[in-house]
Amino acid sequence: MAAAAAGGGGGRWCVVTGGRGFAARHLVAMLLRSGEWLVRVADLPPAIALDRDEEEGILGAALREGRAAYASADLRNKAQVAAGTKNVIDACIRCKVKRLIYTSSPSVVFDGIHGIFDADESMPYPDKFNDSYSETKADAEKLVMKANGRDGLLTCCIRPSSIFGPGDKLLVPSLVTAARAGKSKYIIGDGSNYYDFTYVENVAYGHVCAEKTLSSEDGSKRAAGKTYFITNMEAIKFWEFMSLILEGLGYERPSIKIPVSVMMPVAYMVEWTYKTFARYGMKVPQLTPSRIRLLSCNRTFSCSRAKDQLGYEPIVSLKDGLKRTIESYPHLQAQNQRSISKASIFLGNGNLAKTVLWEDMKQTMTVLLLLAVIYYHLFTCGYTFITAMAKLFSLTALFGHKVEKLEPSNFHITQVEAHHIAHSVSSTWNSLVGFKAYEKWEDTIDDLVGNACSVVTHFVPGQKSSRQKHADN
Repeated sequence: MAAAAAGGGGGRWCVVTGGRGFAARHLVAMLLRSGEWLVRVADLPPAIALDRDEEEGILGAALREGRAAYASADLRNKAQVAAGTKNVIDACIRCKVKRLIYTSSPSVVFDGIHGIFDADESMPYPDKFNDSYSETKADAEKLVMKANGRDGLLTCCIRPSSIFGPGDKLLVPSLVTAARAGKSKYIIGDGSNYYDFTYVENVAYGHVCAEKTLSSEDGSKRAAGKTYFITNMEAIKFWEFMSLILEGLGYERPSIKIPVSVMMPVAYMVEWTYKTFARYGMKVPQLTPSRIRLLSCNRTFSCSRAKDQLGYEPIVSLKDGLKRTIESYPHLQAQNQRSISKASIFLGNGNLAKTVLWEDMKQTMTVLLLLAVIYYHLFTCGYTFITAMAKLFSLTALFGHKVEKLEPSNFHITQVEAHHIAHSVSSTWNSLVGFKAYEKWEDTIDDLVGNACSVVTHFVPGQKSSRQKHADN
C-alpha cells in the first residue's frame, strides 16, 4: 500500500506501509530510482535490517542521504485485519494526504471452486470467499473505495495477480524444497489450466501508474475509487510456468498427472486430520481442498482497464522476468544441493530422528497421540482393521453427516409372506424340474419312433410270412 502526499524539501514524500514485504521492497526501490520521491518505509519491526545487497544498493544510500526513512508502526487491529486499513485511511485524512493506492488481490473475486478466465473488474465479489485472506482483502478494498473523495483523498485499488521475482521467499523456495524431497514430479489435474503471473517490478510500476493518473485532474476523474487488475498480460499454463522455474534451476519438470478426483478425497482427509489434531501442535498441511482447486483451475484476468485508464504496460516480459528470477537464486540451483540418499528420503530427511529423540516436542506428541488413537481403535475396542477404519473415516466422522440407523423391524417378514416366498421358490423349482423331465420324455419317444422306423425299413415288400404260406396251402 502506498500513500502519497505533497511535501517540501526538494521532493514529494510518500509512505509505503508494509514496506519490508516482497513487492513493497521493489516499489520502494522504484520510487527512489525515479528521483521524484522521498520515501518513508513503514513496517512492524522496531528497526530496519538491511541485507547485504540492500546495504550496498539504492535503499542503503537513500537512508544515509536522508531520501528515505524507516518508521516502525503497528497499524493493525488484532481483532479485525480490515481495521488496519481503516487506521491507514484515518491517518491519511488526518495528515491531509492526497492519494492512497491500496494493494489488493485478485483473490477477492475467487470463490475457491469455479475457475476464472479473462475476468475484468466488473466481476462481483463471491457470495462465499475461498479463505479468510480473500475475505479480509475484500473488506479492506471496500473501505478504500468508500473513502474516495473524503476530505480530498483520492483512492484506487491495485489487484496484482500471482507475483513472482527476485526476493520472493515463498514460491521459488517452496518449489525447490519440494523438488529436493522428490515431490515436484506430480501435476495436479490435466495440466491445461492457465494462470496470470506478474513480475514484481510490473506490480511496482502499476502502483506508480496509478499515482500518476490520480495526480492529474482528468486522470482522477476516470480512475479514483476504482479497482484494477495488474498482470504481465501473458497468460501461461500454470504447470508450464512451474516447470520453467524448476528446469532453470536444474531440476526435473513435473510429468506425472494425478486427477483432481483422486486428490480431493485425500485432501479432505488431510484437512479433517488437521482440524482434529491442530490443538496438539500439528502443522498446517500443504494439501487442502482449496489448494487443490488453486493448482488445477484457470485464473486469468484482463488488464484492459489498467491499460486504458492508467496507461499501464508491463515493463518486463514474462520471459525476462523468469530469467531474472532464476538468476537471483544461485544458492538454490540443483548442483548446489548435497547428495541425499534414498534411505534418508525414506526416513524423512531427519524427521524420524527428531521425533524419536524428542528434538521436536510438538511433532513427537502428535505422533504419540496418533499412535494412541490407532491403538484405541484397533485393540482396546476390539475392532478389526476394516471396522476401525470404517468408523474412523465414516461420513459422520469426516463431514458430520449422520447416517440414519435402520431398525431391525425393517428386516422382519410375516409368516404369510414367508410361505408365499417359499411357495414361489418351490413352484419355480418344480417348473424347472418338470421341464427337464419333459425333455427326457421327449427323448424317450424319439427313441421309440426311431426304433419303429428302423423295423419298417427292414421289412421287404411282397415277401409272405410262414403263417400266410400255411393258410394258402
